Amino acid sequence: MKSNIPNKDAVFPLEGYEKLCFLKNVIKNPNISVGDYTYYDDFEDVHNFEKNVKYFFDFNNDTLIIGKFCMIASGVKFIMNGANHLTKAVSSYPFAIFGKDWSSAMDGKSYPNKGNLEIKNDVWIGHNVTLMAGITVGNGAIIATNSTVTSDVEPYSIVGGNPAKLIRKRFSEAQIEALLKISWWDWEIEKITENSQLLTDENIDKFISLHS
Repeated sequence: MKSNIPNKDAVFPLEGYEKLCFLKNVIKNPNISVGDYTYYDDFEDVHNFEKNVKYFFDFNNDTLIIGKFCMIASGVKFIMNGANHLTKAVSSYPFAIFGKDWSSAMDGKSYPNKGNLEIKNDVWIGHNVTLMAGITVGNGAIIATNSTVTSDVEPYSIVGGNPAKLIRKRFSEAQIEALLKISWWDWEIEKITENSQLLTDENIDKFISLHS
């Protein structure tokens, strides 16, 4: 039987609709890594995505990493390390970046760098969310609309607010542990396709029992 699996290399996977894209196929910046089937929806133009990755300067050597099968809504913003200022110095003003007689202001010192911003797999990020540099959002997490995420989000957690706080876990700790071990997003796409009915079913234990 001939397969008809959605094409991970398609820019616009929904025929006749160009406000949603498979994100990896529109990204140009080599410091942004996106997994297969992660989609981005934009009310205006999907090419706005890179405009929403803010303060992303080459000299910081940081990376935005997004896993597979993520769902990213319009207006989501990623604040990278270029937004960080000194907090323990007399002044937080970035004198050195303007050069000239200020060019040596940071000799022997460095601006804060909190590390990469990483979104794991199967993460749903709601409209107008802001995510800060250095955080990791765990597999299966959900981030509510208009939230500002300033710290790590545990796998299969639902968070919301400013700053975002835990609302609840999606499943029991035992179920979460089992799902993380199964890591369905790493299966071959044919196996994912075969299990798509189970993946959209609310019987979590049935899915776990079949694949543990």
